[in-house]
Amino acid sequence: MNLHAVKAIYRFEMMRTWRTLMQSIISPVISTSLYFVVFGAAIGSRIPEVGGVSYGAFIVPGLVMLSLLTQSISNASFGIYFPKFTGTIFELMSAPVSYLEIVLSYVGAAATKSIILGLIILATAALFVPLRIEHPLWMLLFLVLTAVTFSLVGFIIGIWADGFEKLQVVPLLIVTPLTFLGGSFYSIDMLPPFWQTVALFNPVVYLVSGFRWSFYGLSDVGVGLSLLVTLAFLVMALALIGWIFKTGYRLKA
Repeated sequence: MNLHAVKAIYRFEMMRTWRTLMQSIISPVISTSLYFVVFGAAIGSRIPEVGGVSYGAFIVPGLVMLSLLTQSISNASFGIYFPKFTGTIFELMSAPVSYLEIVLSYVGAAATKSIILGLIILATAALFVPLRIEHPLWMLLFLVLTAVTFSLVGFIIGIWADGFEKLQVVPLLIVTPLTFLGGSFYSIDMLPPFWQTVALFNPVVYLVSGFRWSFYGLSDVGVGLSLLVTLAFLVMALALIGWIFKTGYRLKA
């Protein structure tokens, strides 16, 4: 493996984050903090506890997951789309760098940025609500797996997109609604039986549920099933990326 190439691309992507610190880190943290204030004050007064946990603390895992999903996709999709836009992708593909090294560097940088952001949001949340993490290793596992999986999804979107506006289509029209409907701000046990069944078809339910379990021991579905669904997404994303590089989809035009 060409570790020098991986390191060079990884460092370039990470440096781009520090150059756009306001957009990459500060803005998402401020936006998420507003959720704590608004939802905690407006809804928390009406729903004092969920499963023995204060409502403000209950929504923390869902808010972290919301930021993690959107930022992972955004970071990875822009990271690979910009070389396509400028034409430098062809220089990269003709260099002595394998497809695995390209994916590892871009996805690794996007996942690293998302994990850093998630940890900062957790630290910020602790200033607003009484936060506890019962299973820290499981929390880190779900954090890393989710960041890597959706960075792979973002990488796919960046290759598929043929314009900057398309980079926002999937996060805005699919991922964000699924996250809001995936139990980020409530337990699906609060829903009527029919809608509980419908919610189980939402894959984000399993991500949020497993992540919340690592905090409070509360979950809408079994933690093993949550982990299995996350790994299934990871495998599907890897398989699709493998097909893209094998066929040259949107790369050899």
